[in-house]
Amino acid sequence: VSSPSTPEAPDIPACPSPGQKIKKSTPAAGQPPHLTSAQDQDTISELASCLQRARELGARVRALKASAQDAGESCTPEAEGRPEEPCGEKAPAYQRFHALAQPGLPGLVLPYKYQVLAEMFRSMDTIVGMLHNRSETPTFAKVQRGVQDMMRRRFEERNVGQIKTVYPASYRFRQERSVPTFKDGARRSDYQLTIEPLLEQEADGAAPQLTASRLLQRRQIFSQKLVEHVKEHHKAFLASLSPPIVVPEDQLTRWHPRFNVDEVPDIEPAALPQPPATEKLTTAQEVLARARNLISPRMEKALSQLALRSAAPSSPGSPRPALPATPPATPPAASPSALKGVSQDLLERIRAKEAQKQLAQMTRCPEQEQRLQRLERLPELARVLRSVFVSERKPALSMEVACARMVGSCRTIMSPGEMEKHLLLLSELLPDWLSLHRIRTDTYVKLDKAADLAHITARLAHQTRAEEGL
Repeated sequence: VSSPSTPEAPDIPACPSPGQKIKKSTPAAGQPPHLTSAQDQDTISELASCLQRARELGARVRALKASAQDAGESCTPEAEGRPEEPCGEKAPAYQRFHALAQPGLPGLVLPYKYQVLAEMFRSMDTIVGMLHNRSETPTFAKVQRGVQDMMRRRFEERNVGQIKTVYPASYRFRQERSVPTFKDGARRSDYQLTIEPLLEQEADGAAPQLTASRLLQRRQIFSQKLVEHVKEHHKAFLASLSPPIVVPEDQLTRWHPRFNVDEVPDIEPAALPQPPATEKLTTAQEVLARARNLISPRMEKALSQLALRSAAPSSPGSPRPALPATPPATPPAASPSALKGVSQDLLERIRAKEAQKQLAQMTRCPEQEQRLQRLERLPELARVLRSVFVSERKPALSMEVACARMVGSCRTIMSPGEMEKHLLLLSELLPDWLSLHRIRTDTYVKLDKAADLAHITARLAHQTRAEEGL
């Protein structure tokens, strides 16, 4: 019996063919006919369920393709003239398309950053619950360290402000003093941000505890509030369509295919309590004015007389204290006798060259500075390389062997990778003396041993001076 054709769809569970079902449903000898009809009904119901499953998967595939195409079109600049953003400034792909990679049927998936915030709330609630249950005051310093150890991610006050925006009835934040903290350099007199969980009072009047059931309930409430926050942006997106679409929130089970969930803006952090501003004394007069209530009148009178004597100008006949000799701001110029007989044009050229050198040093980029450092090492490396070739007695050496030999013989401590960069630069500047040959997957270095080493080092020094701008 030929099986009916079904639409192709991925992840279709293996269903027995109708032929197999009909063959299995053939009555055996002596079997009542009513049993055969019951098996046929089971076969028809299974086929109908398989066909319905295939249709659902096909609709899901079409929705995912439409979402991927819309996400690709959103990367291009719009017709309104918005400039195209460079790809380097975008978020990673696993964040931008996080909703598309979620398993299961499409639903009310949260953006990646919202799921991270939900995980931060879960970790924060766990740490605060541990501290609260053992009657220890939870501070931000303690909670921050615990959350960062759990998530391996930075946790700052901005994230706490976002949690307060989403779920304002979860904690009470205050600035308190005389609270111990793990923060280095913090004193007990400093203000610390304390976090107190808001819990319902127990029926027996005991202190409320953050139990596992309450942690789970608060986590579910936070997730639901995040979904409601995304629903607001989704509602605005539906209103901007032509024609606009109105969907009741209680009937919404999945986002619009063209609604990019991962582009929902971040949650604005709420303001947290700040420590009160304390007055700081900066001058001696302010200290004296503040200390008037703490010293005796006799001491205050003596200090006032001392201040008057110090402020009064000295008499003309009184000797003035000798002031220390101030060193000159700039070194004295050379005496005219030392420059006697030197041409003024030569001095001007020297000064101009020195100014050009200083300008080049001030405007040199890090890449040029690194190249100059390598150029300064090349004369020594050229002598070491020639010694390596003489000791090896080979016309050519592989790059790996040459770098290993030079690393062990050079005075400057370098890695084999850095030594290879020096050899590449040396072959670039002196291709007639050092040449590189690529053979299959290896690179071989060949050296002209007959060349004069003094002439080679002189050429390298000349190249260094030329690039320094001397």
